[in-house]
Amino acid sequence: MLMKSTQADDIARLALRERYKVDFPAQMAECEANYFRLMKLIGDHPLDDYRFLVQRGQHPWLQLVRIIERSPYTTTLSWRQLPLFHSSPWLFSPKITLRLYKDAQLAEVLAWEGHRRLRPRYDYPNKSMYLADEKRQLNRFLAEWLELSLAQGLSADLHFVIDKALVTKPTGTNPK
Repeated sequence: MLMKSTQADDIARLALRERYKVDFPAQMAECEANYFRLMKLIGDHPLDDYRFLVQRGQHPWLQLVRIIERSPYTTTLSWRQLPLFHSSPWLFSPKITLRLYKDAQLAEVLAWEGHRRLRPRYDYPNKSMYLADEKRQLNRFLAEWLELSLAQGLSADLHFVIDKALVTKPTGTNPK
């Protein structure tokens, strides 16, 4: 005989489930790897804006990296991906804010799509419906984005053809 699960049973099961524990060494290793991936991609140049293309399927995506703030030990930047083709109105282009810690050689996601001050761990369920390991997943997403950009990225300085039209864009702009 099959018994129906009640809401109380579901809550009891959630309470018994072990809480997510932050694997601090693994998170620091991911942030360190992201720092070096980013340094390979944009280097330590005194530019404020970087542009390059990543081809996914038949569609190119413009990657925009903008330096928001520079200090002796940290750099804050935003990374945005924009389609260079007509995209669906429900398809949003990701935008993240990250901080580079130059002395520690780490790159960490600070915010995504307006969600700021991410904690390393969340109780679940929670008001914002963040996953227990939301920050770890965002740093992993950054790692995959950087790996793709390194593997398939093209400098926007190069002349390239989109829909039979020649497009030329500079890679970076000098600081003001």
